[in-house]
Amino acid sequence: MTQLVHHPAYLFITLIVLLSVAAALGAIGLQRAIPLSDEARDNYNVVQGATLTLLALLIGFTLSMAVSRYDQRKNYEEEEANAIGTQYLRVELLGEPRAAKVKALLRDYVLLRIDYYKTRDARELEIINGKTADLQGQLWANVRDAAIAQPTPIAALVVGGMNDVINTQGYTQAAWLNRIPVSAWTLMIAIAFFSNLMQGYGVRGESGRRVLLFVLPITVSLSLSLIADIDSPRGGLIRVVPQNLISLQQSFPTN
Repeated sequence: MTQLVHHPAYLFITLIVLLSVAAALGAIGLQRAIPLSDEARDNYNVVQGATLTLLALLIGFTLSMAVSRYDQRKNYEEEEANAIGTQYLRVELLGEPRAAKVKALLRDYVLLRIDYYKTRDARELEIINGKTADLQGQLWANVRDAAIAQPTPIAALVVGGMNDVINTQGYTQAAWLNRIPVSAWTLMIAIAFFSNLMQGYGVRGESGRRVLLFVLPITVSLSLSLIADIDSPRGGLIRVVPQNLISLQQSFPTN
């Protein structure tokens, strides 16, 4: 299930098949095995309405969760770019040649952070994370050594700025790992299955049955796939573009 919700296209295909089977099972299997009498129609309508309402509430709640996580990833990208840009200016307080060395490391660091947002490959992501940790160690060592050599308020300011750079990267990574729980996905898919099953069970007429077997499963599948797309930082079409980091990288001098 975890790998499925990480790839919205595969999830959409799976849901189309699963929910169409549910609707067909209700329209063909249940109606023949347990015909719905006119006396039970009112009770059926109550249960059907409650089931669809619950599904709608779950979809709306989960969509809100996905959107809030997407906004959080965007906000942390902006904070990360601001922290790096501010630190790039602060390191000038260290004096030469240390300032030039730290600036060069920060330029390389920004390129790595941009690659982090753009990559879809798991192996490449591991390499990027390893290089990021190595660069963070070098950046911290440089400002730490400067603060030890000259323990002044100015050095403390530079150390604090570097701490912000490292912290924002950690916040970003945590936000990208913060996904909708698999248990919520399991519950939604289960309720969607039974909702389509009940829709098929209560349909009347051949024309209505044909429409049901396509419209409702597609509608629900699209809704759940949209949520998965928003909630998937790397597997979906809706992704956080590191526009602030790209703008910062372009503002750096070329030499």
